[in-house]
Amino acid sequence: MSKSHIQRDWEQREFNEEISLNIQKIIDFLNKFDLSTRNKLATVNEKLSMLERQVDYLESAIKTVNE
Repeated sequence: MSKSHIQRDWEQREFNEEISLNIQKIIDFLNKFDLSTRNKLATVNEKLSMLERQVDYLESAIKTVNE
Protein backbone atom coordinates (compact mmCIF):
# COMPACT_ATOMS: atom_id res chain seq x y z
CA MET A 1 0.00 0.00 0.00
CA SER A 2 1.28 3.40 -0.87
CA LYS A 3 1.33 6.26 1.57
CA SER A 4 -1.34 8.15 -0.37
CA HIS A 5 -3.56 5.08 -0.36
CA ILE A 6 -3.22 4.74 3.42
CA GLN A 7 -3.87 8.44 3.84
CA ARG A 8 -7.00 8.25 1.71
CA ASP A 9 -8.15 5.23 3.70
CA TRP A 10 -7.75 7.14 6.98
CA GLU A 11 -9.50 10.17 5.56
CA GLN A 12 -12.39 7.97 4.46
CA ARG A 13 -12.55 6.36 7.89
CA GLU A 14 -12.58 9.76 9.58
CA PHE A 15 -15.31 10.94 7.22
CA ASN A 16 -17.38 7.82 7.94
CA GLU A 17 -16.91 8.33 11.67
CA GLU A 18 -18.00 11.95 11.40
CA ILE A 19 -21.09 10.95 9.44
CA SER A 20 -21.91 8.28 12.03
CA LEU A 21 -21.57 10.76 14.89
CA ASN A 22 -23.77 13.29 13.12
CA ILE A 23 -26.41 10.66 12.44
CA GLN A 24 -26.33 9.73 16.13
CA LYS A 25 -26.78 13.41 17.08
CA ILE A 26 -29.80 13.63 14.77
CA ILE A 27 -31.26 10.45 16.26
CA ASP A 28 -30.76 11.80 19.80
CA PHE A 29 -32.43 15.07 18.84
CA LEU A 30 -35.38 13.30 17.24
CA ASN A 31 -35.84 11.05 20.27
CA LYS A 32 -35.80 14.06 22.62
CA PHE A 33 -38.18 15.93 20.31
CA ASP A 34 -40.52 12.93 20.22
CA LEU A 35 -40.58 12.67 24.02
CA SER A 36 -41.10 16.40 24.46
CA THR A 37 -43.88 16.49 21.87
CA ARG A 38 -45.65 13.49 23.40
CA ASN A 39 -45.55 15.13 26.84
CA LYS A 40 -46.88 18.42 25.51
CA LEU A 41 -49.65 16.68 23.58
CA ALA A 42 -50.60 14.70 26.68
CA THR A 43 -50.86 17.95 28.64
CA VAL A 44 -52.99 19.55 25.93
CA ASN A 45 -55.18 16.44 25.84
CA GLU A 46 -55.72 16.61 29.62
CA LYS A 47 -56.68 20.28 29.41
CA LEU A 48 -59.02 19.58 26.50
CA SER A 49 -60.69 16.74 28.39
CA MET A 50 -61.19 19.02 31.39
CA LEU A 51 -62.72 21.70 29.17
CA GLU A 52 -65.03 19.15 27.56
CA ARG A 53 -66.23 18.03 31.00
CA GLN A 54 -66.84 21.64 31.98
CA VAL A 55 -68.82 22.29 28.79
CA ASP A 56 -70.89 19.14 29.44
CA TYR A 57 -71.59 20.32 32.97
CA LEU A 58 -72.56 23.81 31.80
CA GLU A 59 -74.81 22.40 29.08
CA SER A 60 -76.55 20.23 31.68
CA ALA A 61 -76.90 23.17 34.06
CA ILE A 62 -78.38 25.38 31.34
CA LYS A 63 -80.73 22.60 30.23
CA THR A 64 -81.91 22.14 33.81
CA VAL A 65 -82.48 25.88 34.26
CA ASN A 66 -84.46 26.09 31.01
CA GLU A 67 -86.73 23.22 32.01
